Amino acid sequence: MKLQDTAQILAAEVSALTFATPVALVYHPLVYAWEAHSAYLERYGQGCRSVMLLGMNPGPFGMAQTGVPFGDVEMVRNWLGIETPVGRPPVEHPKRPILGFQCPRREVSGQRLWGWARARFGSPERFFAQCFVVNYCPLVFMTETGRNLTPDALPADEQAPLFAACDRALRSTVDLLEPVHVIGIGRFAEDRARAALAERDLQIGRILHPSPASPAANRDWAGQAERGLLQLGISLPGRLYSHST
Repeated sequence: MKLQDTAQILAAEVSALTFATPVALVYHPLVYAWEAHSAYLERYGQGCRSVMLLGMNPGPFGMAQTGVPFGDVEMVRNWLGIETPVGRPPVEHPKRPILGFQCPRREVSGQRLWGWARARFGSPERFFAQCFVVNYCPLVFMTETGRNLTPDALPADEQAPLFAACDRALRSTVDLLEPVHVIGIGRFAEDRARAALAERDLQIGRILHPSPASPAANRDWAGQAERGLLQLGISLPGRLYSHST
């Protein structure tokens, strides 16, 4: 069993689900961006990690485009070293086209997360020796206007089968990576980790989500995230690396 197997099982399970209004479209990057996602898992998902960082679901200009969690195009291409062909969903919203690695818009959450990892760890290899980043839910939901919907906004009868599949995948991922800490990036991810992993001997906590929609995250998100990790007992490299963008 590898992370790719877990991802493919999850992809098959959530592909069978249906969603009603206000969900108008669902994008499934584990299908149309599988090549990039598989490359991320193959390159950086081998072996155990002490820290798992858990996001919510793909952003429209991040993983939805690149197949990589918090997958800002420039960070994925230039720092993680991943660039593959990306397919397209069967139906696209005109305001949310999938352009893959040609997408001109930046994903601010991904810029902040991977930018912090680059500044603190220097290389992807040093970061991934300690940490791994996954999303809880692999689907992108949007309304008829193209507005993004997060999984916590779904009605309970649609959340139940979705969360059940995502919980199974999360437990499988934990079994493979054997982390000491599972850290939710935001409250939703922490809450889902606590629910899915209640019977596991793990340290579960959270850090602030880097979304620009959060006023708090717009005030030195990296510093706040680091202080949060240190308070949770997670040690970090002692130096910062300087990089030109």
